Amino acid sequence: MTIDAVAAPVATGMYTTTPTRAPKQTLDSEAFMSLLVTQLRNQDPSSPMDTNQMIAQTTQLAMMEKLSALSTTADENFSLQMRVAAAALVGQDVTYTKADGTSATGTASAVSYAGKVPQVTINGTSVALDAISGVTAHPAATPTVTA
Repeated sequence: MTIDAVAAPVATGMYTTTPTRAPKQTLDSEAFMSLLVTQLRNQDPSSPMDTNQMIAQTTQLAMMEKLSALSTTADENFSLQMRVAAAALVGQDVTYTKADGTSATGTASAVSYAGKVPQVTINGTSVALDAISGVTAHPAATPTVTA
């Protein structure tokens, strides 16, 4: 008697793919606390963890959190400085480098903050702030005196 091979059933529906979890690439306070709790849970009762080490690790966690906050603040400050610099260009004669490597000059008329780098509109062309290589102020108009 011959036995036919049985094919594995084909999975359909929401269970067709196995879910994957993207691993964290950074250690944050949550991961640190999880490791610390696991370490405390699994320590040998006859030789508990050194309190100096625990204090040092807690201090390192606090320093890491403050450095992360400082980094975020520095990024926000840099972004704000770029916005202020771009806004100050409106009405100025600006020289910028075009995509082909040549430079062009025109008057900045508007600024857009939609992307990471502010875009300055120069004679109808949108130019990234970091492509601007020079600024020339319009000469002040001399007042006319009538007697």
